[in-house]
Amino acid sequence: MLKFIRKYVKNESGATAIEYGLIAALVSVAAVVALQALGTSLNDMFTTVSTTLDSATTSAGGGGTPTP
Repeated sequence: MLKFIRKYVKNESGATAIEYGLIAALVSVAAVVALQALGTSLNDMFTTVSTTLDSATTSAGGGGTPTP
């Protein structure tokens, strides 16, 4: 019985699995934060492009659907 307890105490495979889990969680959180920042940046960029195109078509006298 004492041999089994010593073997159980020396077993570190559970600790390794927990470490990998913590690393995966940290990478996931970093990815979510980065993608949220990227999404906000892309939204601002497309809003700017849309506003610029709208003002360009209005000042050019356009505004309708072009006819082929």
